[in-house]
Amino acid sequence: MDTLTRMRAFIDVVEAEGFSAAARKIGRSKALLSKYVRELEDDLGALLLNRTTRQFSLTEAGHTYYRRATEIVREIDSLADTVRDSAGDVRGRIKLSAPRTFADAPIGQSLIDFAKAYPDIVLEIHLDDRFVDLVEEGFDMAIRISRLDNSSLIARRLSPFSIKLCGSPDLIEKYGRPKRPQDLGNKPCIIDTNGRWLSNWPFKGDDGEPMSVSVSGPLEVNSPIAARNGAVAGLGFTVLPDFIAGPDLEAGRLVSLLEDRTLSGGGIFAVYPHRRYLPAKVRVFVDYLVQWFKDKE
Repeated sequence: MDTLTRMRAFIDVVEAEGFSAAARKIGRSKALLSKYVRELEDDLGALLLNRTTRQFSLTEAGHTYYRRATEIVREIDSLADTVRDSAGDVRGRIKLSAPRTFADAPIGQSLIDFAKAYPDIVLEIHLDDRFVDLVEEGFDMAIRISRLDNSSLIARRLSPFSIKLCGSPDLIEKYGRPKRPQDLGNKPCIIDTNGRWLSNWPFKGDDGEPMSVSVSGPLEVNSPIAARNGAVAGLGFTVLPDFIAGPDLEAGRLVSLLEDRTLSGGGIFAVYPHRRYLPAKVRVFVDYLVQWFKDKE
């Protein structure tokens, strides 16, 4: 049995957080995976996993081996993808991290359309609103909705992104239209606790410089979809991503407010680690997303 097969088995077990889960995921028996990992440990002369009847944990050596093994396996797969690409054969698995907001919004259809267009590529989507460590956690790429900070990641902009302050027509009639960001401090607001700003919403001040307003209201929820629904129902003002608010703004269910005071400059990005060999499957996926968003403009 070759070392690479044992290495892959170990990575599968770690990422699935157990032998049984890994066996179900990759279609091999639990006993076979256990055998591969045990043989790997014998070859290394080191214990990689602490096993109990109910769970396992990585040893210090296991953590070190996992980090390096995932890098090696990705490099091998990337090299193979490069060769296949030259032969016109693009296939494999893409492990993608994306925000729930992205997947739940209409733009999430881009992922479904890609999976339909490339049936030989398995799109393994992990929805998580935190910024995952792509290298440490073994992701091929991620979708990020933000202003990107300086990092070692490669980023391609898919679409511009902005925040909209919104309220329903009934709410505006009842409480009045805010004329300055500070007016929101004494009006009911809906807070998306999944957002970066929580109850301190960012705006441009009277002098054009960034400032924040502390808000409160009857609803706090960790979902922009639920926040939008609350706003449409007239529960309060809220800030929403433009791609979430768009349909309701067009239909008149919501009204965009203080447009000259909201911050801009963000974007939706596809990001991936800098690698010597960029996997063909990742390049194809990113190119597809870029074109998909361009077609929707």
